[in-house]
Amino acid sequence: MMKIKKAAISSTVALALTLPLLSGCFFGAAAALTTSTLAASDRRTVGTQVEDRTIQLKATNIISGDFGDTVHVNVTVYNRHMLLTGEAPDETTRRRVEGAVSNIANLHLVTNDIKIAGNSSLTSRTNDTLLTTKVKASLLDAQDVFGNAFKVTTEAGSVYLMGLVTEREADRAAQIAAGVSGVTRVVKVIDPISEAELKTMTATPNTNSNPDAGGNVR
Repeated sequence: MMKIKKAAISSTVALALTLPLLSGCFFGAAAALTTSTLAASDRRTVGTQVEDRTIQLKATNIISGDFGDTVHVNVTVYNRHMLLTGEAPDETTRRRVEGAVSNIANLHLVTNDIKIAGNSSLTSRTNDTLLTTKVKASLLDAQDVFGNAFKVTTEAGSVYLMGLVTEREADRAAQIAAGVSGVTRVVKVIDPISEAELKTMTATPNTNSNPDAGGNVR
């Protein structure tokens, strides 16, 4: 089994941005999202996509079974990289949650950004879901970045961007996300690839693909 590396989000790929609001239609591009298009446009292999869903389900079940309502933790997995967000009552519990999921088969990396706080309210979670939708739509609306390459999740106004992307793509996506009203922070949790690697992939910017198709599902 591959040894799990633990990534401290502050020392790897975190980036907080404050930028002017960007204009654009948030929901127009999101209207035609389909599962088949997601699989076809995703930069991960189909096998990796299946593994990611399996890892995410296992982790969610473990946390629910071991901790119940004492924590509120969201699990997001992309390319065998697990992101933990949400709230835990203390540092010991925060570390226990990470430890409980770190030995799942095929998991390569864990980034723990769980905050020490009480569980968030339903209103806050609903707002986060709305922000995620707005950011996804804004990425799809953009003409200079491939929105389908990013997986987006939001926690307490902080938007997290995951994906197999170049630093250039990640920076541009972060700029777009930061311009969405209500976003307080943007964090890049990417698996970086080179520009040369990007050229070997079939996924291209939105200008060279169907602008009404694709998207990432949280």
